Amino acid sequence: MRRQVEYQWRVREIMARNGMRNSRDLVEPLRERGITLSESQIYRLVAQEPERIAFKVLVALADIFRVEVNELVTYSATDTRAQRPKKVVGSAAEVPLREAYRPIRARINRPGNDDE
Repeated sequence: MRRQVEYQWRVREIMARNGMRNSRDLVEPLRERGITLSESQIYRLVAQEPERIAFKVLVALADIFRVEVNELVTYSATDTRAQRPKKVVGSAAEVPLREAYRPIRARINRPGNDDE
């Protein structure tokens, strides 16, 4: 059985609660905590859900906003089953087309017989 994990990155929402409207507002607080990122990196960190993130950055964001890490990232996990396509006995998908395997009628032409 497989588990499907989905997560929500809530940095933008927490920034709004703290009165930060622009990703540039995080440049200085991150630098104070020893993290130097470019403005474009910080923008992507705020605007997009990151595929991976440095643990130091995650903890620094939690410290900046004075929240727990689980408030920055929420997730849900559900069980999923791989469904196999159902086979129906005698279905067209199971039986190859007869026309594809039907032999071509042979014509025997004898010498001196010019029918055509």
